[in-house]
Order: sequence, then C-alpha cells, then structure tokens
Amino acid sequence: MGFVTGMLAGLERRGIDPGPLLRATDIDIADTARRIPIERYAALYNLINHEFDDEGFGLFSQPMRCGSFEFLCRACLSAPTLAEALHRASRFLRIALPDLAVSVRRAHGQAELVIGETRRLAEACDDPGRIFAFEWLLRLLHGLSCWLAGRGLALDHVIFPYRRPAHAADYALIFTEDSRFAPTLPGGKGSLIASFNANLLELPLRRDEAALNTFLDGAPGKITTLYRRDREMVIRVRDLLRAAMPAPLALDDVAARLHLSPRTVHRRLEEEGSSFRSIKDALRRDMALARLVKTRDPVARIAADLGYNDTSAFYRACVEWTGMAPAHYRRRWAAHQD
Repeated sequence: MGFVTGMLAGLERRGIDPGPLLRATDIDIADTARRIPIERYAALYNLINHEFDDEGFGLFSQPMRCGSFEFLCRACLSAPTLAEALHRASRFLRIALPDLAVSVRRAHGQAELVIGETRRLAEACDDPGRIFAFEWLLRLLHGLSCWLAGRGLALDHVIFPYRRPAHAADYALIFTEDSRFAPTLPGGKGSLIASFNANLLELPLRRDEAALNTFLDGAPGKITTLYRRDREMVIRVRDLLRAAMPAPLALDDVAARLHLSPRTVHRRLEEEGSSFRSIKDALRRDMALARLVKTRDPVARIAADLGYNDTSAFYRACVEWTGMAPAHYRRRWAAHQD
C-alpha cells in the first residue's frame, strides 16, 4: 500500500481527490494491510497518467506529458549496448524530467546507476511523494533495461536517500535484498545509487520495432509487471510458503516440492535479487498485519500460526514493521475505521 499512497502524493499536494480513480480501479487505501493486485496497481498508474496528462504523477515541477515513456523507449531501442541505452535515457530525461539527473559510472568491476535531485523534491526527506519518485524512476529504468537486454539484471545493492519506509520489506522483492537507507541532510539534495556488475553494461540489446509496439500496449503502467519471469522463483517460493501456512517450510522443503536442490533454489533467488529469508519475512509481515486488522485473534495465536517461537519475537518484528506493538497497531487501525 505504501507504493499506492506514494503514487497519489502528487495529486494530494494539488488538492485533487483521488477517490474516483481508486474506485475506478477497485483499490481501498483505508485497509493498510491489504495487498494490491499488480494488475490494479498498473491500471491506477495508467489512469493517473492519462487523466492528468502527466507520466510523473504530479510529483515534479513540470509534467512529463503522455508519450514521454514511449519516446524514452524509442531513444534507447537502436543503441548497440545497455551502456549506450542508459546514456541516451539520461539525456532524454534531462529534457523530460529536469528535477532528477540520471548518470552511470564505473569503478573496479562495478557499475552504479545514480539518480540525483537537481532540486529538492520535497521539504521533508521522508515525504511519500519524494520516496515514490525515487522508487518509480529506479523501477522504470531497471525494468526497461531488463526488457531491452531480454533478461533479468540483478542489482547488487541500492542506497536510497531517505529513512527506511514502512513498506521497505517489499524492496527485496522489487529491487534487491541489500537495500540501504541514507537520509538526505536537511536542505540538501539526495542521490539514489544502484550498484550492479559492470559487465552488464556491455550486453547487446535484443529488441526491435515490432517488439516495442507490443511492449507499448499497456505502457507505461506495464513497467510494474514487466519481465515477470525474472521473479519466477520468488513468486513460486512465496506461493508455496503461503499455501503451507500455518505450517512452516524450510528451504529444503520448498526445494523438494519444486523438484530442485536447495542450492539451485538459493542460486536462482539470488539471481533475482532475493533470498528465502527475505521472502519468508515479507510474507509473515503481510499475513500478520492482515490478521491484526481483520480478525480478533489473540496476538499469541497469530505469532504461533506464523511460526514465531515466542510472542516477544513477534512483538519485536511488529515494532520493526509498523513502529508500534501489535495491540497498538490493531487499536489505531480500528480507530481509523471508526
């Protein structure tokens, strides 16, 4: 839900009621523990873009007019390598999105994709719109790079220029397990730094005009569902863990059900920028918060059902997720509903 509220931040700054857009896509933002189906999220993404003729969601000093993403793709399509494609993307975005500067640098076998503010996007470092702006542009550039290269491209780690947000557990499923947070100093400008193997920059591009025309059907919201195959193992592991609840599954159990060795599962998850532990933790979080707000089950039973050895461990986890104890989170959500 944190990604949805971030997407809506630009509208709220302008005093625009997002209610009609949310109803049109059947999204209820009052239920903070609810998962949003990715198809509805993509639909909301495109609807906001088209309703306001702004592919930047109203977050920037000037709108990114509809069609910007298409011409970004076309600018990159004929590049011989990923390095040249990203260079072209940075030049295009300098015109279409002057509030953020994109660059790529290399050193000692590593490459860094840098997204830096040219002007402060919001007064507060942790403003939801500012957070979403960085999340969105990284996802857009990374997803587009994966599509152009015709394969998943693992990010080794990413440094985000703000404090760890409440929905950061999902970063392991979207960006990389190694997500770090370095808040921007008051009054300063921040930069996101995504690190990956420099050899990936030499990958040849594998897309043509026909492939682009197919890809643009449903774009730019399609970027949120782009290249689902590079998350195939993450999705399969998560589905197995969810189906087995409340019984806990170890990595060996999951590997046996997939008819693979534990080492193979571990390697494939690593290639997708995730791990068995991060998937399990994210799933526990989703299920725990959903049960806290949707049931009256005792906290001790929820903890036991989710595989926590003792209630105190569940309490500590809940504080890490939400900033408050389970009972406090439940009361606060109930009061919000009233």
